[in-house]
Amino acid sequence: MTDEYNVLDGLYYTKEHEWAKKLDGNLVAVGVDDYAQKQLHEIVYVELPSVGAEVAMREAIGAVESVKAVSDMYSPVGGKVVEVNDGLLDSPELINDDPYGEGWIAKIEASSLDADLGKLMDAKAYREFLKSL
Repeated sequence: MTDEYNVLDGLYYTKEHEWAKKLDGNLVAVGVDDYAQKQLHEIVYVELPSVGAEVAMREAIGAVESVKAVSDMYSPVGGKVVEVNDGLLDSPELINDDPYGEGWIAKIEASSLDADLGKLMDAKAYREFLKSL
């Protein structure tokens, strides 16, 4: 089953199918992963978090709406939202086309980066998790 989903090494994953990528310092890019975007199908709208918002790990930070369903997005780390991908407002399908690249959702300055990332799954563990679904 995991062969049909793109799981990138070097990223961290949640059981709710968000990903986190460590950038410079305590900065983390976050988004929904390939599994989530394939389950949702055609994404038609994205509700982004607010820049400057303080978010807790596993807190809802927005939503992704598809022709099939609306799904909350949860922050994989706690901290402050410092940037959002405004391009998704006009082109929400970027999440379907490139969930780990152009389809990123937000950048968060993590308050407890190592502790939060330590609670997430690496690519190997996430692949095993997908097999259980």
